[in-house]
Amino acid sequence: MTDAKQQPNVDEIEKNIDAKVQKARIAVDEMSNFDQDKVDKITHAMVLAGVNAHQKLAKMAYEETGRGVEEDKAIKNLFATEEIWHDIRNDKTVGIISEDSENDLIKVAEPLGVIAGITPVTNPTSTTLFKAIISMKTRNAIIFSLHPQALQSSIEAARIVRDAAVKAGAPKDAIQWIEKPSREATNALIQNPGVDITLATGGPGLVKAAYSAGKPALGVGPGNGPVYVEKTANIPRAVNDIVLSKTFDNGMICATENSAVIDADIYKDVKEQLELNRVYFVPENEKQKLTDAMFDSKRLSVKGPIAGATAQQIADMAKIKIPKDTQVLAVEMTGIGPKYPMSGEKLSPVLSVYKSKDHKDAFRICAELLNYGGLGHTAAIQTSDDQLAVDFGVAVKASRVIVNSPAGLAGVGNLYNNMTPSLTLGTGSWGKNSISHNVTDYDLLNIKTIAKRRNNMQWIKLPRIYFEKNSVRYLHDMPGIKKAFIVTSPSMVKYHYVDKVLDELNRRQDDVQYYIFDDIHGEPTTDMVNAGVTQMNAFKPDTIIALGGGSPLDAAKMMWLIYESPETDFFGAKQKFLDIRKRAYRYNKPEKSQMVAIPSTSGTGSEVTPFSVITDSKLHVKYPLADYALTPDVAIVDPQFVKTVPKGTIAASGLDALTHAIESYVSTMASDYTRPLSLQAIKMIFDNLTDSYNGNMEARDKMHTASTIAGMAFANAFLGITHSIAHKIGGQFGITHGLAIAITLPHVIRYNFKKPKKIATWPKYESFRADDDYATIARYLGLPGNSNEELKEALVHRFIELAHSVGVELDLKSQGVSKAELEAAADHLAELAYSDQCTTANPKEPLIADLKKMILDEYEGVGVETQTDKEV
Repeated sequence: MTDAKQQPNVDEIEKNIDAKVQKARIAVDEMSNFDQDKVDKITHAMVLAGVNAHQKLAKMAYEETGRGVEEDKAIKNLFATEEIWHDIRNDKTVGIISEDSENDLIKVAEPLGVIAGITPVTNPTSTTLFKAIISMKTRNAIIFSLHPQALQSSIEAARIVRDAAVKAGAPKDAIQWIEKPSREATNALIQNPGVDITLATGGPGLVKAAYSAGKPALGVGPGNGPVYVEKTANIPRAVNDIVLSKTFDNGMICATENSAVIDADIYKDVKEQLELNRVYFVPENEKQKLTDAMFDSKRLSVKGPIAGATAQQIADMAKIKIPKDTQVLAVEMTGIGPKYPMSGEKLSPVLSVYKSKDHKDAFRICAELLNYGGLGHTAAIQTSDDQLAVDFGVAVKASRVIVNSPAGLAGVGNLYNNMTPSLTLGTGSWGKNSISHNVTDYDLLNIKTIAKRRNNMQWIKLPRIYFEKNSVRYLHDMPGIKKAFIVTSPSMVKYHYVDKVLDELNRRQDDVQYYIFDDIHGEPTTDMVNAGVTQMNAFKPDTIIALGGGSPLDAAKMMWLIYESPETDFFGAKQKFLDIRKRAYRYNKPEKSQMVAIPSTSGTGSEVTPFSVITDSKLHVKYPLADYALTPDVAIVDPQFVKTVPKGTIAASGLDALTHAIESYVSTMASDYTRPLSLQAIKMIFDNLTDSYNGNMEARDKMHTASTIAGMAFANAFLGITHSIAHKIGGQFGITHGLAIAITLPHVIRYNFKKPKKIATWPKYESFRADDDYATIARYLGLPGNSNEELKEALVHRFIELAHSVGVELDLKSQGVSKAELEAAADHLAELAYSDQCTTANPKEPLIADLKKMILDEYEGVGVETQTDKEV
């Protein structure tokens, strides 16, 4: 018999809930007087705070729940902030939101009031961020009932956005939470008469309770979505999508494919491709062991520990042996329903597989799977037959029909299609829901959406480029120069390169005032930038001329931006993004002044890129800032400015430029427009760097051109984890950027070449191809090899040979790094590298542990500075 003292004190719980609701109602009354600008300011502050904490919250959620994948939870948190904000940022949610003069209709927005927000253990922090943000955007107060198994991470997510909201002007009680969660507390919250609506994400019992409270509720149902792989499907892409979905946070997104229905015509080929992508098909004699380990025999749903577990953990629970690198478990089946629990929702990297005779048979199997626990949620199809995709969408009882995309990521909207982004997915009347769409302000209709995969619009953005010797003379004719602010370094003054710029300005018909800011020493910092902006504000230039290596160019870009937009916030500017066009923090394009970039080294390509690498003077951490507002208006690539470059700089900058070209070629965002630029730069650098280092001026001219071409490539295709790691180890140990890059590149090439554990997320990147890309580079260089593996190694060894030819040893030990200091900092550096902006375009998503291993391997140059490699 249970001790009475252990029973919850219901009266005390209800009294506590009443107090919170009363405070929330006061907050709603206060917010009713807010205008749209104030609401957007508060919501934006919440978004930036969430973006800034996205990885910290992911780590907390993973450590607290033990479910899923930390890195994927970080992406979910970015989705819940960046992607959601991009979708709602321009929505009018206050007062008159639309006027239809033709029909004489005016629509006015009013808040619902107090929301009860229920969050799950599967997506704890991202759901909390999402619900708080959409609540504040609509001037509603929200009280959270957080899942007990994810309490601390969820509270931290709520606290971060609440504090940001309050600092921006929101009432302190607009976002609250129950400190001691329990079933009784949740029921008291959703039943409280002062709560106007429940926004519920959780198990079926909880959602049912929300709908039974006698008031509006927005909830979701279970997902048991099938994917039909039809005989005309692009098999590599289809397999890539399925494995991506099933491994993303270990399959915990409810829209994830639970079963694959494959046409008999291609069944063997698809199975082979799945196995190549680390999908292990469980033998017939072990299927029951797996079923018994995964499913509760009475409820017929997965047992608690299964959701979010890895394939290996699940195999261990079932006491079955699988290959160590297995990412997904697959079970071939024919039956569906209660007698076959494996046909139900699995919330894990386990896939049931069915063979279909034809279209009709496949449609039948998918219908039966949906009927067994997935009605109204999500179904997917992989096909090249557009009409069949539509026919499938019309036939299935699913609110989301995903075409040629990973259902888990596509189902939440916006990443792979143009559906509304959301972390609460309605299932309509089929799933006993009041809505059938991704939660927004739609009316209560069953709205079906057929969403086809869409590739992001690609782009090429470059400044006007003037090149060849004496092209600096363009400054004589360039329009609009009355007051020129020259950002440079002392060496540019010492070697009279600044005089060459002044000569051209003095030749102009009208007198030009100029100011020389030559205080760029070493790599640029926020303190240097602020000092330059102070001088710009006093001088008020109409033209900014950046002359020098990457440091003056990067510093000048940031000065230019802040001079034009004093409200620019480095905290917001440094935040990571998934898509540069949707970033949570927006830069304003400079309009009152123009910028000219004149490089004096052949490495960074900064003269043509939207990047500026700035070190935070307080944190001593390098941040690669990226926005097209940072792209100079004019680039002057004049080789006369590189005649006196020291040999060490030639080596470091040349290897940096080569890495730009290689990383941009294998990037997920590489295109037919950027790859030729990458290849040309690679060839030119391999052919000319050594001669340039040894004093050949013709080779030095070609290196100057190659550096800019590489910059043009990565300005539009972006980079990868070589730069992510190098930014952090360079900042930590004071290593020149080009040397940190060179030390890192061989490790990254070998890492990226292997089939990924985590598949990169970018719609245009249809299937993993880095192995082919590296081999293509090697072939273009004429290197020997009969296989991709041999060609890749030939490329690595050719790079090692090049580095040695310019006096660069490819290990951290030779740079004076202490092994003890490296080991002590490795975990932190790996996390910082994962957060680096360059990581997002890498051809496979790295795990933090992988980044740490590469960092540690760099100390001795494992596999690079070995005797064997030195002899190559």
